[in-house]
Amino acid sequence: MPLFETLDDSTRADLTRLCAWKRHGAGEQIIDREGDSQDVHFVVEGTARIMIYTASGRAVALDDVEAGGYFGELAAFDGAPRSASVLAVTPCWIASLSAGHFLRVLGQYPPLALVVMRRLAAVIRAATDRIVELSTLGANNRVQADLLRQAMTAGVDSAGRAVITPIPPHADMASRVSTSRETVARVLNDLARQGLVTRERDVLVVNDVARLEMIVQEVMG
Repeated sequence: MPLFETLDDSTRADLTRLCAWKRHGAGEQIIDREGDSQDVHFVVEGTARIMIYTASGRAVALDDVEAGGYFGELAAFDGAPRSASVLAVTPCWIASLSAGHFLRVLGQYPPLALVVMRRLAAVIRAATDRIVELSTLGANNRVQADLLRQAMTAGVDSAGRAVITPIPPHADMASRVSTSRETVARVLNDLARQGLVTRERDVLVVNDVARLEMIVQEVMG
């Protein structure tokens, strides 16, 4: 786990023994919102998705945690109920460490605590950006902004293109930006007609990331 890479072998071995290890099938719930568990979970294999469900049952995706990432630290810090549910998007292998052990190792290794704080700062910044988007952008523009984020994460090549792989499911994009799958499909089709995106087998190519960024920035003012 990248979080623990600066620790010595003996300490990492101790943490390995202290963890509970469990495999989860795709679609299986790992933790439940409002649950009273306080363990911190580390994704050893697979992808987990942090979700919130509205009163009407609508799913809102907050983040995907890939192998090497972790979740659940908020409850470990404040002892409050879980703030979101977490599902396995793909088959996952999860290592769970109790709140007590997690806080102890952070106290013993301040540089590790700083890494965790920086990650929390990044989460807050990302949440702020999403609040602004939800407050100021229409559904079409939110889809464009989400596509831009994915393109930036995938990386822009020397030709100004980004290759997103695999093609993001419409339902996943819709849950991230609080809209419908139909809206996502319509926006992507419009961008394809403009030549901004192209579907190639199992990848989605953003042909001009700078132009897409300009469209998003113009709408956001």
